[in-house]
Amino acid sequence: MRTVRGRFDEAPDRSFARFVPALTVLSGSALTLWPIIASVQILPPFGLLMLLGWRLTRTESLRVWAPLPLGLFDDLVSGQPLGSAMLFWTLCFFMIDLIDQRVVYRDFWQDWLIAAGSIGFCLILGRLVTTPIYAHVDTVLLFQFAISVLLFPLAARLCAMLVGAEDDT
Repeated sequence: MRTVRGRFDEAPDRSFARFVPALTVLSGSALTLWPIIASVQILPPFGLLMLLGWRLTRTESLRVWAPLPLGLFDDLVSGQPLGSAMLFWTLCFFMIDLIDQRVVYRDFWQDWLIAAGSIGFCLILGRLVTTPIYAHVDTVLLFQFAISVLLFPLAARLCAMLVGAEDDT
């Protein structure tokens, strides 16, 4: 069915730039496929970092329902239980929306703190879902959390650079 646009309605975006946020999150999730030989898994969740980077730098770049298909792809690629990233990423989006309603203005330090809370939330709940309680993986989880939080500014900067490239087209 065809919808009729009003005189002052904007034309829909038909450029490739609208797919850039989703493609960067998908490529971040696919980085876990890179063959790395390590005795301990401390690779940060790059898909989550890119998702948070896009959500916190440019709110309108991803729709509210975007964490569902992106989380499904991350679950399929990373080997996590099906639906875990879908649920945790969506809950993070809801938490960020709630913070956006309460806070009028955010700076980068607050974005970093929000991202750290979201990363910790996803990693801790992912640990509780995937491994038994008696497993000794808490030290590795702490290192993974620290590396992820320290890499968030890089992900946010990459998203900001891509926004600049997106605006040029």
